[in-house]
Amino acid sequence: MKGIYLTIALAPMIGAVIAGFFGSRIGRTATHLVTTAGVAVSFICSLIVFKHIVLDGSAPFNGAIYTWLVSDGIRFEIGFLIDELTTLMMMVVTFVSLMVHIYTVGYMKDDPGYQRFFCYISLFTFSMLMLVMANNFLQLFFGWEAVGLVSYLLIGFWHTRETAIYANLKAFLVNRVGDFGFLLGIAAVAMYFNSLDYADVFAAAPMMSDVTIQIIPGHDWSLLTVICILLFIGAMGKSAQVPLHVWLPDSMEGPTPISALIHAATMVTAGIFLVARMSPMYELSEVALSFVLIIGAVTALFMGLLGLVQNDIKRVVAYSTLSQLGYMTVALGASAYAAGVFHLMTHAFFKALLFLAAGSVIIAMHHQQDIRKMGGLKKYMPITYWTALIGSLALIGFPGTSGFFSKDAIIEAVHASTIPGAGFAYAAVLMGVFITALYTFRMFFLVFHGKERMDDHTRENLKESPWVVTVPLVLLAIPSLMIGYVTIDAMLFGDYFGDSIVVHESRDVLAQVGEGFTTAGAFMVHGLITPAFWFAMAGLGTAWFVYMKRPDLADFAKQQCLPLFKLLDRNYGCDEFNDKFFAAGSRKLGNVLSKTGDAKLIDGYMVNGSAKAVGWLASVARYTQTGYLYHYAFAMIFGLVVLLTLFVMV
Repeated sequence: MKGIYLTIALAPMIGAVIAGFFGSRIGRTATHLVTTAGVAVSFICSLIVFKHIVLDGSAPFNGAIYTWLVSDGIRFEIGFLIDELTTLMMMVVTFVSLMVHIYTVGYMKDDPGYQRFFCYISLFTFSMLMLVMANNFLQLFFGWEAVGLVSYLLIGFWHTRETAIYANLKAFLVNRVGDFGFLLGIAAVAMYFNSLDYADVFAAAPMMSDVTIQIIPGHDWSLLTVICILLFIGAMGKSAQVPLHVWLPDSMEGPTPISALIHAATMVTAGIFLVARMSPMYELSEVALSFVLIIGAVTALFMGLLGLVQNDIKRVVAYSTLSQLGYMTVALGASAYAAGVFHLMTHAFFKALLFLAAGSVIIAMHHQQDIRKMGGLKKYMPITYWTALIGSLALIGFPGTSGFFSKDAIIEAVHASTIPGAGFAYAAVLMGVFITALYTFRMFFLVFHGKERMDDHTRENLKESPWVVTVPLVLLAIPSLMIGYVTIDAMLFGDYFGDSIVVHESRDVLAQVGEGFTTAGAFMVHGLITPAFWFAMAGLGTAWFVYMKRPDLADFAKQQCLPLFKLLDRNYGCDEFNDKFFAAGSRKLGNVLSKTGDAKLIDGYMVNGSAKAVGWLASVARYTQTGYLYHYAFAMIFGLVVLLTLFVMV
C-alpha cells in the first residue's frame, strides 16, 4: 500500500511539473489532460485506500518514507499517517480538485496563462495532500507553507491587475502572522517533547498536562495550553478566523476555479483539519478549547453579517465561507471534532458547487459580477439554476440536504457543551442561521428571479454554459444533496473516526446528542422542530418578501440603518486598519530597515566599510615596501630583538 500512498501524493505533482516546464511545448489540450489525469489517479487511489482502511477495517499506516536528517535525537522525516481522518480528507480534496480541473477547461479556455494555471492548481493539490497525509510536524509545516505559496501565486494569477497584486500580498502577509504563531507552537513541541512525530507527541501529552512554563516571569502558563493556542493562531490564518480573516474576501481577485479550490476543500480547511488532528492535545486544555470556541462563534456571526451588504456574487459566497468556517471552529471548541470535520466535508461539496455555479453565471454575463445587474437567469441557464438552488439550500441547512445534517449537528453539540463560552457560541450560531439564509437567498433571488436588469447585448447572448462547466456542477450537486444523509450515522454517532480523533468522556457532546437519534431519518424529523430550522425558514422568507415582493423595503432599511450599513460595508474597519497600520506599518518598517539596516549598517559599514578598511590598511602598508634590502634586514633584526626581549621577560 505504500506505493499507493506515494502515488496519491505525487501524481498531481508530476502533472504540475509537466505542465509547468513543458506546457508551452505540448500545448493546451495535453496540459489539461496530464494534470487532470494526475488528480484523477489520486482520487481513484484514495477510493482504494478508503476501501482498505474503512470498509475492510485494516490497521492505519504510520511510517516514515524518507529521513532527511537526525539532530540531537530529533528525527526530521517525510512520512505518512493514513487513518480514517486522513482518508476522508484525501477523498474530499482529490474529488473537489478533479471537478475544478474539469471545470477549468471551459472557464479558462481563452486565457493566455492556461498552462500556467493548470500547473498551479495541480501543485496546490499536491501541497494539500502532503499536509493532510503527514505523520509529523515537519511535513505538516511543509504542506502548510506550500499551500500558502501556491495560493499567493493563484490569487495574483492575473498579475497585470493592481487589485490582484494587492490581494495576493495581503493574503501572504496575513498568513505570515498566523504562521509565526504556528512555527512557535511547533518549536515548543520540539523543545519539550524532543520529537516531531505525531504518535510520540500524542503519547507523551497526558504526562505533560501538568507542566507549566513562564512566558512572563512570575506567571505560570500550562505548556499544552500555550502550544495549542499557538498552533491555533496558525489555523486562524489559514482558516480565516477573526481577526486574521481579512485576506479571504480579497482572494476573489483570482479566477473563479481557484476560489472554489481555496474556499471549499483545501487551504481554508487546513486549520480545521489541524485542530481535529491535534485533538489528543486540545482535550487536555479547556482554556484552549474555550479560546477556539469563542473565536469561531465571533467569526460565524459577524462574518455572516458582512454577506448582507455584498453585491459581488463571488464575495457573497466568500463571506459565507468565512461564516461556515466559524461553525466548524465552534464545533472544534466544543470538542465535537467529528461534527466539525463532517461539516468540512459537506461544506466542501456545496461550497465548491456554489462557487462554480457563480462562475457559470459570470461566464454567461460576460464577466459581470454585480448581482444588481442580473435577474431572471433561470430561463436562460436551467442547469446552473437547479444546481445553484441545491447548493443554496445545503448552505442554509434545509432539511434533507447535506448542510442540514452537519450544521444542525454542530448547533446541537454546542447547545450540550459546558465549555466556557458555549452559551455565547450557541446564540451566535443560531443567529447565524437566519443571517445565512437571508444573504444566500438574497443573492439567489436577485440572480435567477425577478426583473432582468442586464443590458440588451448581454440578454441577447445569454445561454447555458458548456458541458465542461455544467458536468462538474451536476457531479457536485449529488453529494451536496445526499452525502449528509448517507454518512451521518457513521461519522457522528458511529465509530468512523476510530482512534484518529480523541475526545474526553466528560466532553463527548456528540454522544449526548446521539442518544436521542439512532438514524438519519430521526435526526431529520427532530430538526424540523428545532429553532435552527425556523430561523432558516425565517431568513429565506424574509429574503423572498424583501427582494421579490417589496424591494423598496431594502432601500428603506438601508437608509434607516445607514451607520450600520457603512460599518458592515467597511468590514468593521478591518481593511482600513490593515491598509493604514498593518500593511502600511510593515512597509514603513521595511523602508526604515532598508535604509538604516541594509543601506547604512550592512552596505555602509559591513560590506563597503570592510572594503574601505582593507584599502586603507593596504595604502598604509605599502609604504613599508621600499625595495631596499637593508630596510628589510633592519626590520628582521628589529623584530628578532623584540621577540628575544619578550621571551627573556616572560
